[in-house]
Amino acid sequence: MGRTRGTMRSQQHSSRSPRSPAWIGWAILAAYWGLVGSSFLLRAVNDPTTDVGGELVARLGWGVYPTIGAVIVGRQPRNPVGWLCCGIGLLLGPAFFGQDYGWYALIHEPGSLPGGWGMAWLGQWPWYVALGLITLLVLLFPSGRLLSRRWRLVAWAVAAATAVSWLWAAFAPRPLEGAGLGRLANPLGVTGAEAAFEVLGDVVILTLSLLTVLAVVSQVVRFRRARGEERQQLKWFTYAALLSVLVWLVFIVSGLAARLPLALELLTGAVWLVGPPLGIGVAVLRYRLYDIDQLINRTLVYGLLTALLGLGYAGGVLVFGQLFGGVADHPPGWLVAGATLGVAALFQPARRRVQATVDRRFNRRRYDAVKTIEAFSARLRDQVDLGTLTAELLAVVNQTVEPTAVSLWLRPQVAPPGPPSPARQGVRR
Repeated sequence: MGRTRGTMRSQQHSSRSPRSPAWIGWAILAAYWGLVGSSFLLRAVNDPTTDVGGELVARLGWGVYPTIGAVIVGRQPRNPVGWLCCGIGLLLGPAFFGQDYGWYALIHEPGSLPGGWGMAWLGQWPWYVALGLITLLVLLFPSGRLLSRRWRLVAWAVAAATAVSWLWAAFAPRPLEGAGLGRLANPLGVTGAEAAFEVLGDVVILTLSLLTVLAVVSQVVRFRRARGEERQQLKWFTYAALLSVLVWLVFIVSGLAARLPLALELLTGAVWLVGPPLGIGVAVLRYRLYDIDQLINRTLVYGLLTALLGLGYAGGVLVFGQLFGGVADHPPGWLVAGATLGVAALFQPARRRVQATVDRRFNRRRYDAVKTIEAFSARLRDQVDLGTLTAELLAVVNQTVEPTAVSLWLRPQVAPPGPPSPARQGVRR
């Protein structure tokens, strides 16, 4: 009886133990949002004219990492990917709060709050450590294990570079980072070592950049070797990462985002920040995992279609404007209306042509299946022999759908006496 109770207790303990890390993840998440909410209030007090939308997008965007991390830790506590996402939140929450707290205690109301210098220093270095964790996250995604033992050297190099980046960010004699703190110097900066820390900073940036490239290379190698679910997981992450990089290059680096309306500007910033962590969450949690192929297809089709129609619209306005007296800052209304109607008329034909091109280049199986069905439909109009038609139909189903078994049931035109016995033809493979 005693052994039975002991066994039951051990089983209950083992069943509960995997859930215990979930409390850590949710506690980190609560700490992040609590610190970020407090820092947002301090920012509003420090500078009433602050860009509320931009600050909110930044805090919400980075907050996706600990949010996704808490969910992953709760469901897969042994996967380091969740813990790395939580670690990013554990670093950036105090960083946001430290910068705004230091601004209030040192600049806005000097001496009103204790520990202003310490909090301002705390807002300096977590960003660089978080970049190292992101590199390690790319290296370990999606299983939480390295691609092979040969990649251990890269993982140790990432850890060493992250430690050195913390040393540089925490003790370099340079101005403090963060709004309102640029006039103050790092309180723990090593004076007299400016040249050495400047060289160390260049080395850290170059090393982390090279290690990030190696982490991306490991994802490429992993994708080439992956099959099944892991391949779909890598597709989700690749899609989200490429989307984020494209938004960063096209809108943020070029400065185009600043020329957009405020809502679109905030949307581009949100896509840039939120894309990678959301891709990680969907991939690791396997939520709607196999929808990624359709999502990639739709993105390619409508992205190319938007670019083509946009260029057509601009080209039409430019050409016809030159023909009818030049294009002013505000082209005439009839010209804009005509170009809009032309683009609307070309939408469906262009969409079909772009869809066929994308399927032929990137989704060959679907393209071949569509062509096979079209050829069978053409033969169906001329075919009258039932046996030949049945064989061709089964062959088309086998070629396009690739089932493990296929059967065709034909109902006779005149039912024979007795119980009905439909004729059955089929192939199995």
